[in-house]
Amino acid sequence: MLEILIAATLKAGKEIMSVHAAGPHVSYKNDCSPVTEADQRAEDVILDALALHFPHIPVIAEEAAANGIVPNAGDEFFLVDPLDGTKEFISGKQDFTVNIALVRGGAPVLGVVYAPALKVLWTGDGNVACKVQISDEFEQTDVRKVRCRAKPTIPIAVISRSHCTPKTEAFVAAHGLIDSISIGSSLKFCMLAEGAADVYPRFSRTMMWDTAAGDAVLRAAGGITLDMSGLPLRYELEDGDEDGLANPDFIAWGAAP
Repeated sequence: MLEILIAATLKAGKEIMSVHAAGPHVSYKNDCSPVTEADQRAEDVILDALALHFPHIPVIAEEAAANGIVPNAGDEFFLVDPLDGTKEFISGKQDFTVNIALVRGGAPVLGVVYAPALKVLWTGDGNVACKVQISDEFEQTDVRKVRCRAKPTIPIAVISRSHCTPKTEAFVAAHGLIDSISIGSSLKFCMLAEGAADVYPRFSRTMMWDTAAGDAVLRAAGGITLDMSGLPLRYELEDGDEDGLANPDFIAWGAAP
């Protein structure tokens, strides 16, 4: 399954970079969030692959959900974000990703995060997380395992480039996090997973497809994402619509607090 998900993300990334090179045309959804043809083209590629190989597993995907298509999902389902960091993509930055996660029993157990502009891909499968270099031909080259680092004397926080809030700034100040990095998309989870940062507080709206793949990579690398009750973040569909797929506030940690 992991190799099939990797192949799907690489193919989606190829579509995204094609649009990136030509210059995207931007439109806006009902919630005023931007969307480009790259989002839909990448999602189509991924949905085709999942339907071919895993027709029995429901798929909840961002663009389909935006159009009211949210299948009934039980204990096992895929979450797909075909282009996370659309704002960064539109503005010409490189910190955008393709995300596919398998959720089982409310937890992300398998995840792939691919940053096509950076030519890097991360995987999380059980207790094994890997960082994979991708060639110009969209093929896997160097593969190495990654792990979260032990909490250092001065931890580094990673925060959202586009969605930093006063509550986030207060958390950073209260915990003495004098070093912080601002970056877009699910790359924040991957930075924790490979030991480049230590904590990611998120106090603004995210959807399950935004976080599940990165969270799977982080958990496989020894980290954890906790809700504000201190419990592992759950991925359970509460209502049969898009609103039921919103996450609560959370804090992701490399080394558990």
